[in-house]
Amino acid sequence: MIERQALADSLDSLLQPERFKDYCPNGLQVEGCTHVRKVVSGVTASLAFLQAAVDAQADAVLVHHGLFWRGHDGRVTGWMRQRLALVLSSNLNLFAYHLPLDAHPELGNNAQLGKHLGFDVLQRFGEQMLGFAGQPNAGAFADSAALAQHLQKRLDRSVTMVIGHDRPVQRIAWCTGGAQGYFEDAIRAGCDAFITGEISEPQAHYARECGVTYIACGHHASERYGAPAVAQCVADQFGIDHQFIDIDNPA
Repeated sequence: MIERQALADSLDSLLQPERFKDYCPNGLQVEGCTHVRKVVSGVTASLAFLQAAVDAQADAVLVHHGLFWRGHDGRVTGWMRQRLALVLSSNLNLFAYHLPLDAHPELGNNAQLGKHLGFDVLQRFGEQMLGFAGQPNAGAFADSAALAQHLQKRLDRSVTMVIGHDRPVQRIAWCTGGAQGYFEDAIRAGCDAFITGEISEPQAHYARECGVTYIACGHHASERYGAPAVAQCVADQFGIDHQFIDIDNPA
């Protein structure tokens, strides 16, 4: 068991949210009980996730997508009321880290996705250095289709691919979530393929015209690995319990 503030301080020290210009408040978003025996991690603070955390007897949750975002309506109605009511009635501490969780060089979403896919990191790129670039540690993929098959197997879901070339894939860039805007930076970095969670209309044209393959593997699917890595790290540090709960999301 640890004090809430000790957990908050450890997470802030590890993820350094003050370094980032973000779209949300990072850190403790909702204050709950003063002592923490168990932390549950997940991707998004949805009602289903929060209920699962309460059922698992969590004192704190750590997520990538919290409750509060710039531009959201500030009224506590509808889905926001349901989520907040559950958090407050359960005396649950809610910690959320967005870009800081993407960017951590070892435990973040991008680092952990690369590790899960078997990629060695060689370079960071893009705004706030959120993009990662590297190469597969088992050698180049024969072509873009082979890379797509590897992703589908490792992530257990289908992907959307726009093929940019027919050469082997050696240098790969990736940025988890909705990072379509990083594609042009990846092209400039000289990559053979770019992996992210989503695709918008322009990226298909960029892929074909610039000769760089684009693969969208799912926003949720690409961001399942950072929160549990960070939560397990602090749980080991303080000797408390940790559980990862993944709520299925086709997006």
